[in-house]
Amino acid sequence: MKEIGELLIRPTSGLNFSSFDPGNTFGRSQKELDDELPKLKSIMSKLQYKLYIENEKSLLIVLQGMDASGKDGTIRHVISAFNPVSCSVQSFKIPTTEELAHDFLWRIHKVVPRRGFVGVFNRSHYEDVVEARVQKLVPKIVWSQRYDQINQFEIMLAKNKVKILKFFLHISKQEQKERLIDRLSHPEKRWKVNKEDYEKRKKWAQYMAAYANAIFHCSVREAPWYVIPANKKWFRNWVISKIIVNTLIEMKIKYPKFIPLDKKMKI
Repeated sequence: MKEIGELLIRPTSGLNFSSFDPGNTFGRSQKELDDELPKLKSIMSKLQYKLYIENEKSLLIVLQGMDASGKDGTIRHVISAFNPVSCSVQSFKIPTTEELAHDFLWRIHKVVPRRGFVGVFNRSHYEDVVEARVQKLVPKIVWSQRYDQINQFEIMLAKNKVKILKFFLHISKQEQKERLIDRLSHPEKRWKVNKEDYEKRKKWAQYMAAYANAIFHCSVREAPWYVIPANKKWFRNWVISKIIVNTLIEMKIKYPKFIPLDKKMKI
């Protein structure tokens, strides 16, 4: 679909989130996309198996977004299509003492998926140019240099057959408020809400500016960013699945060549 191309960020001009409607659904209905999602997930599963058998390339999926934007939901409803035997999910929290003793990409690089595997990052190295910027964890001269360092890192991975997909889950401030309230009304979700979530809401504009800059500066051909309209969870799940399927197909994964058995061997 040509509409999906509109979600791809190209480094030609500045990025303004006001031009992206977080409630956009391409005019598709929930029933239509809910019916299509299982088919996409089935294709994802088959292509993952082929990727595993080929054992030459890997796929890295990066999920970023504000609190309650749907990173965990995407993992439950989309990434669950993958067999966990060759799929790993990494969640990046506040750096540990050991991680702080290394460069900021050290903890990222060591969990990049091996060949034949799919890796998913729930938050990522982009926290080091977003969170670090908004919360003033490091000086501007430090975080601003990280854009180029990230680009060089991701280009290096791409040259080593790691295909990278980066998704920013774009929700409105009002939608986030409704989701946080909903979480508080459900005991099984309440644990996910804390005081920090509300403190960050006060800096919504700063976070949006930081994300816009990070996405614009770090959307290279080898590792593109997609801004995903995520107000509607059903649309978010469908469009991410569609992009993953398209990407796996474009990777031209092949089964290994069959080596004929020795005629003397008996089965």
